[in-house]
Amino acid sequence: MKNGYNSTRSKDINVTASQGILQGLAPDGGLFVPNFIHNIQLDKTKLIGKNYGEMAQVIFAAFLNDFSEKQIADSIQGAYYSGKFEDEEPVALKKIKDRYFLELFHGPTCAFKDMALTILPYFMVEAMKNVNSNNKILILTATSGDTGKAALEGFSDVPDISIIVFYPKDGVSTIQEKQMLTQLGDNTCVVGVDGNFDDTQNGVKEILNDAQLAKELEKANVLFSSANSINIGRLLPQVVYYFYSYYELLKRGEIAAGEKINFVVPTGNFGNILASYYASQLGLPVNKLICASNANKVLTDFFKTGTYDRNREFYKTSSPSMDILISSNLERLLYDVSGSDPKKVSELMEELKSQGSYQASKALMEKTDLFYAGTADETQTAQSIKSIFDNTHYLIDPHTAVANKVYEDYLRETGDPSKTVIVSTASPYKFGRSVYESIFGASELDDYALLDLLAQRTDTAIPQPLKDLDQKKNQHHTQCKKAEMSRAIISFLNERMENHD
Repeated sequence: MKNGYNSTRSKDINVTASQGILQGLAPDGGLFVPNFIHNIQLDKTKLIGKNYGEMAQVIFAAFLNDFSEKQIADSIQGAYYSGKFEDEEPVALKKIKDRYFLELFHGPTCAFKDMALTILPYFMVEAMKNVNSNNKILILTATSGDTGKAALEGFSDVPDISIIVFYPKDGVSTIQEKQMLTQLGDNTCVVGVDGNFDDTQNGVKEILNDAQLAKELEKANVLFSSANSINIGRLLPQVVYYFYSYYELLKRGEIAAGEKINFVVPTGNFGNILASYYASQLGLPVNKLICASNANKVLTDFFKTGTYDRNREFYKTSSPSMDILISSNLERLLYDVSGSDPKKVSELMEELKSQGSYQASKALMEKTDLFYAGTADETQTAQSIKSIFDNTHYLIDPHTAVANKVYEDYLRETGDPSKTVIVSTASPYKFGRSVYESIFGASELDDYALLDLLAQRTDTAIPQPLKDLDQKKNQHHTQCKKAEMSRAIISFLNERMENHD
């Protein structure tokens, strides 16, 4: 079989990196995976002492099998070194007492999604050249909060690409919603859906698999793609920061070469932690990947029991980006640990679709022993925010707080002395009310005034992208039911065509 990207549900589907990035989802509903990942021989000496962009160049070159070195280098430069991020390097690793926090929120929307969604538009533009495409691309994205704004920001005003973001109307924070609704760009559209994130994500997947609708759009030279982590072009950039944090610890003399470390990842759709698993498969020395869930603990239960069951109550929490019961990227892990068995994956996914649950075999679960899973409820999340701040004056958001609490449980349970990196996925100011009230108690101020008070009382600064959000005018006003999502797409495209006539 030639090196390429297979569907998790069929080895007959084999595409290049460019085709996979442009298609987003495989035609059979599966996810694209690199069939050569276990053959990659990464020269790790090329990573020592390198900056973020130089590491990204080495790692992307191993995966993007039809991109030139220049295409990769130009994409990295445009995404990470053209003024979109606060500092010289796009990420920061902070040591706080006995642990390290990998801050991934210094980009244009103050969330880790920026790490992938600043570069995905560059990848897509280059991919269109690589496949000689004259089509226009319509990006469909479901968001539980952070992906939406990051995708809108990344694709705003990119030629020949339009983007529609669907979000659960009452399932994101005030700040997250305002960030999306104020997005500029004629090629952007934001739609509030009456439902939860799983409704919006399933709706997008159904539309991406709607052959009739795709045929209609093809007549107008429009192709669907996705900016969710189901898109392999979204996932690969996330592999880089795991390597970067490891080699940063090495550079600081905190670890010895080859020493294994832990990563703790707050997890909803399983994309971020899957990227750390892929990093481990490339030879990054990993001891444990600690999967941290909020009250929607479908993943914790899976790793503890082997049963994945979404037939349960859905909770709205203070960490909304993890309010998910269908973790799409778990399918990619199942594919890998099953020995790349598309038949087995298809069976499990069919059971999930028809029954809402599946049971993984004991043999399969034994191959997931790199993972540990735990959970934090709302009270524990708030306590985690307060405890870290009271003891260290360090401010964390609710998602990071879930990870911090799960790590403390892991430490108590195992006594593992391995150095540990907690992946900090969002600025605390994106969830200002939850953070403020966790530390100082309830407040009747509105969410925007509370940001100012949080800054004042913690002696920290509001990130520039979140300042004066309440003064910005909403640009998007569309709302719909899940069944009306296709209609919202047609309406947006018609409007775009009228405006360009």
